[in-house]
Amino acid sequence: MNPLRRMAQLARLALAAGIAGVVVAACGGGTSQVEPFEPDQMVVFGDETSLVREDGLRYTVNPHNVTTGAIDCLLQPIWTQTVAAEMGFIFTSCSPAGATGTPAQMRAAAGAAADDVKTQIDQQLAAGGFSRKGLATVLAGGNDVLALYAQYPGRSEVDLLAEAHARGERLGLQVNRLVELGPRVLVSTVPDLGYSPFARAQQAQEGDSIERAVLISNLVAAFNGGVRTTILNDGRYIGLVLADEAVQAIVRVPAAFGVKDVSTAACAIALPACTDKTLVESADSASWLWADDRHLAYGGQLQLGYLARARVTGNPF
Repeated sequence: MNPLRRMAQLARLALAAGIAGVVVAACGGGTSQVEPFEPDQMVVFGDETSLVREDGLRYTVNPHNVTTGAIDCLLQPIWTQTVAAEMGFIFTSCSPAGATGTPAQMRAAAGAAADDVKTQIDQQLAAGGFSRKGLATVLAGGNDVLALYAQYPGRSEVDLLAEAHARGERLGLQVNRLVELGPRVLVSTVPDLGYSPFARAQQAQEGDSIERAVLISNLVAAFNGGVRTTILNDGRYIGLVLADEAVQAIVRVPAAFGVKDVSTAACAIALPACTDKTLVESADSASWLWADDRHLAYGGQLQLGYLARARVTGNPF
């Protein structure tokens, strides 16, 4: 068995066995606080997995309110919304009528690559900067992985893995930069796209001797490894959320997470236009892992949100 697959399998079994606390506490520090962390600022960095657009749409399945019939972005929150709600923040593009919570600031952008996070941080600095009691979330790298994979076989696997690791290192440096600028940082690894519908389709259609899904998983692992070996290994400043291991665990034992489908895309149309009325037959965002061929449905975002919330409340910030 491929060593990375074996490591992933062990992680899946551990999480499935009910010791998610091992995953949540995987990056330095402890799991208790002297006093609760109460940030006065929240800024979101990264790509579309974290994005709530100005029109309230998210890059997942957008559900309708059964009472009003309108798309309701408060339903089936993505992971950054879960963190915001836990910490007392709201997104102005998606908040209840009369909400009084502190606005969270959105710098994440659709299509963003890891190197774009530096520009996003620069934008935040130009717009007022950071609070010493703030919280930043970071999730980027999925678009890098897919862009690098698209260069195969024109570039060798060894070369692509080295580039993925280097990009992860550069993102890790930006995470450390955020710490220097003041906020505590909640950083998520890239979900394991080697289990995505995109990877499965690549495996089926290429017809060569290379295991395409394994290559994509290896690129994810290389990128995440670059991040993890670069960020400050101190839970007082950085909390790590292991989205890659969460996806692996869900694929291994989907029923343990309330998921019925881990291999196909729920959406019949492209994101972010997809809603609960534009799904493939029998699909349901809450019990599907993937919304389209590479982005999480609510079944995946929910688990990512659980891990992130546990990390931000349990970390000794």
